[in-house]
Amino acid sequence: MTASDAENAENAKETGNAGNAKDPGNAKADLRFYLQSARDALLWKLDGLPEYDVRRPLTPTGTNLLGLVKHAAGVELGYLGDTFGRPSGEPLPWLADAAAANGDMWATADESRAYVVELYRRAWAHADATIEALPLDTAGRVPWWPDGRDGLTLHHAVVRVIADTHRHAGHADILRELLDGAVGTDESNTSLPSSDPAWWEAYRNRLEQAARQAADRG
Repeated sequence: MTASDAENAENAKETGNAGNAKDPGNAKADLRFYLQSARDALLWKLDGLPEYDVRRPLTPTGTNLLGLVKHAAGVELGYLGDTFGRPSGEPLPWLADAAAANGDMWATADESRAYVVELYRRAWAHADATIEALPLDTAGRVPWWPDGRDGLTLHHAVVRVIADTHRHAGHADILRELLDGAVGTDESNTSLPSSDPAWWEAYRNRLEQAARQAADRG
């Protein structure tokens, strides 16, 4: 997280509102704040897990933690790099036309965790440089969208990347909870009403009972 992102986070703690409280008219600061919070949450989901658990498929469609990070790196380099004529130069063979489908959604045995994480951090830096260098109304062209429908502004692109990253951070949150029970955006911020396992067992039982009652009435 950059110094400005840390300052925005501190402002949010002081005011109870996310974003840049000291400069509410700074749209870029707000966008960067929400983008960085999703990035940090996504990476935190890898912390403390063994190699197998960060890679193994945990849903019928193969969703896995390290693959989500790998995918997010490509999204940032594409939408906030290539789209605005600012290619990163990073080799992404899994996105080549001849590559196997879904190659950006999992890491091969030869792609280390460190490699994927550092690729993502380099993607952040490249994307942040684009946001810093260009006005939000700058027009870009998405190379993989259909001709004639491939235009968008930087503002649109950043919002799209924020939405995509938060969506996958939500996926990662569920996967991590299934693996070892860890939840939240980071170790100190779970946003949960209780840390008592007994409380959660009783809560889950209430939900199960309500679901069965509704099913019986249906």
